[in-house]
Amino acid sequence: MNTFGWTRRAIIAAATATVALAGSAQAQDMQKMDAVHFLIPGGAGGGWDGTARGTGEALVNSGLVGNATFENMSGGGGGVAIGNLIENAASSHGTLMVNSTPIVIRALTGEIAQSFRDLTMVAGTVGDYAAMVVTNDSPLQSMEDALAEYREDPLGFAIGGGSVPGGMDHLVAAIVMQGAGEDPTAFNYIGYDAGGEAMAGLLSGEIDALSTGFSEAIALADQGEVRILGVTSPERVPAYDAAPTFAEQGIDAQFVNWRGFFAAPDLPAEQLTAYQDMLATMMETPEWETVRARMGLVNIYRPGDDFTAFLEAQEKQLGDLMRDLGFL
Repeated sequence: MNTFGWTRRAIIAAATATVALAGSAQAQDMQKMDAVHFLIPGGAGGGWDGTARGTGEALVNSGLVGNATFENMSGGGGGVAIGNLIENAASSHGTLMVNSTPIVIRALTGEIAQSFRDLTMVAGTVGDYAAMVVTNDSPLQSMEDALAEYREDPLGFAIGGGSVPGGMDHLVAAIVMQGAGEDPTAFNYIGYDAGGEAMAGLLSGEIDALSTGFSEAIALADQGEVRILGVTSPERVPAYDAAPTFAEQGIDAQFVNWRGFFAAPDLPAEQLTAYQDMLATMMETPEWETVRARMGLVNIYRPGDDFTAFLEAQEKQLGDLMRDLGFL
């Protein structure tokens, strides 16, 4: 198994009624934090924006925080917001910055000058696995079928994604092909500007399979547009347990696009502990479960050093793969 994969104990299942009640009691017992300011390194409407605003909503509604404010700061692939947090560290102890897998990828490529090591690691909170899908009327019923067709005509079998070559959808497809014993540099990847364009390419037959986020794949499967061939989770995800994992098909391909929170460097230890306790408690409340279900993500909670170790493992896996692909 890749060290990159989340262990079972790191995946918190959707809250049951009992857990929700316990979470509410914990929230009432915790001392309310007056305010949290969320720094979002991109524009409104994106994944970072939704995660930050959803977290703020749950914190306020569960009584853990009195007030949540939000600031969108686009630019430099997230580097502008990261730089701002570092430069204003002394006055930013009340700020949490959201980020995800791109902070690792963009630091590797040099698109941003900083890395996660320049920040205080608060916690990973949610994640979205990746999936490989085909159209609902495709003759391909499994990854074994897809791989058999690929092996018959490697260049004729196209896998698409909503990111440029070297972007996350391409890297996920390469992880899957590598896990299946194929050369991750040899398959035909077609990159699109966005997920919607990539989906149009799949429906038109321009590509044979699509690499995409699992939450997006679930929405498309529910609409009857796609069949999910495999998911990069260690085991089936309860939110859509009809989708098989790659692991159960004998393919060593695990990946999660995590989302989590960082603080300014040199954050006082007591403030860090308060943030981590606040987020851990929030994730067991019914208010958070409403937000999580709406976003279609899976719960994780990996604080501090555990979060750092996970990102270091992800950095190694993606860095090695990007060097194999010629992007580093």
